Amino acid sequence: MDDSVRVLASPGPGGPSPEELLTRVARGSEAAFEQLYEVVAGPVYGVVRRVVRDVAQSEEVTQEVLVELWRTAPRFDPARGSVLNWALTLAHRRGVDRVRSAQARAEREQKAMAPEREFDEVSEAVTARLEREQVRRCLSTLTELQRESVVLAYYGGKTYPEVAELLGSPLGTIKTRLRDGLIRLRDCLGVTR
Repeated sequence: MDDSVRVLASPGPGGPSPEELLTRVARGSEAAFEQLYEVVAGPVYGVVRRVVRDVAQSEEVTQEVLVELWRTAPRFDPARGSVLNWALTLAHRRGVDRVRSAQARAEREQKAMAPEREFDEVSEAVTARLEREQVRRCLSTLTELQRESVVLAYYGGKTYPEVAELLGSPLGTIKTRLRDGLIRLRDCLGVTR
């Protein structure tokens, strides 16, 4: 091992600054990256851990930040700040991105597991009961022949000819009773066309 590598591998007072190390990293020096790693890994992990909170996720994000430092080293501009500040800014951004991604994933999963539409079973049951009562009340306003025709056709599932046969009336009479009965029901129920 030559002296230049030994100097890079053992940071100490008077050693190269993080900016000098990053310049060497930009030229592809793995030894400089190892030394830079020793300087920034702890603070980067600390920032990520405060944002992400989960240990395993924090370790992953820290690794991503350090890989990004390696990849983007040539783009570092010392006029915009120190290497440590740059690394911590990257760490904070990546941590926030991870948290947002996890929240979005959790929301998607929650929506996927939620029923298609939510409803209050009690209020739906009450509404259905009130509607049935209103229909019964309106049926009671029909003549006996209209009511029998409507009940057989719409509740009994009978065809118009079957209703005519059961009631012993001509088909035309049954159709008229049904039409008149349905008009009265519509008006009673307040149904608009």
